[in-house]
Amino acid sequence: MKKQLVPPLTRVIGGIPNRLALAGGWIDQPFVSRLNPNPPGSMVVVGLEPTFRVMDRSGCASGTRAVAMKLWRGRLPKRPPEQLVRELYAAENQGKAEPSGSQDMIGLIYPGINRLDYDASVHGGVFPAHIESLNDTRCARWLERVLQVIPLEPRPEGYNPLGEKHLTPAWVARLGQTGRDCFTAIRERDLELLGKSFNDCMRCWETLLPHTVSHPSLKLDLKAILRVYQRQYPGAMCSGCGGGYLFVVARENVPGAFRVNLRIATS
Repeated sequence: MKKQLVPPLTRVIGGIPNRLALAGGWIDQPFVSRLNPNPPGSMVVVGLEPTFRVMDRSGCASGTRAVAMKLWRGRLPKRPPEQLVRELYAAENQGKAEPSGSQDMIGLIYPGINRLDYDASVHGGVFPAHIESLNDTRCARWLERVLQVIPLEPRPEGYNPLGEKHLTPAWVARLGQTGRDCFTAIRERDLELLGKSFNDCMRCWETLLPHTVSHPSLKLDLKAILRVYQRQYPGAMCSGCGGGYLFVVARENVPGAFRVNLRIATS
């Protein structure tokens, strides 16, 4: 049997996958999902091949990945993914007053494009009530073409996105709908709907948790940057609260952007 070669960068950064969180983020937090009048609310996570080093504090689960690297010595164990998610969740959040959402762990562990459906009455809203996975090669290659990533900058030390909350049920329901729309758009390869789901998600963040996009500690005017790209292209959103990366939906090449390699299940 021919020995499989390990990519040079993987030898340095490890073989644990990366993940992107797309529309619907924050619905995985029980303090949000319990206000949803129309559960479940959804969000989308995408598994990535570890082909580049993700910036820390950029909304791409780099902290959770570091815990996974130490816990599993740089490689995902060959065990059921649900079991790995709970094991990593426990390791990451031990003793934390504000635990990371389970979407971080799921995005790293599950291959493909995954819709996570959160209902506060199921598992306390900590883990999804249901996961819908899409590992269709055509959809994956399409998303790789139209999803373009622009580095902004990491969120600053000491920054807290939860200083101001306006958690109204109607807007929580809208947030959960953006995840459903995002997944449908990818499955149907609908560029305009994908962009709309990004824009709607950022509108929800700005309304529900204003400090996710505007805070005295942020050097960048995230709202202004978002508006420029949202007007020029079908849609744009931040990778996480406080900045990180900008995700832009476009057919044409976006200046300064790079593309990612999705990790798809092989069987």
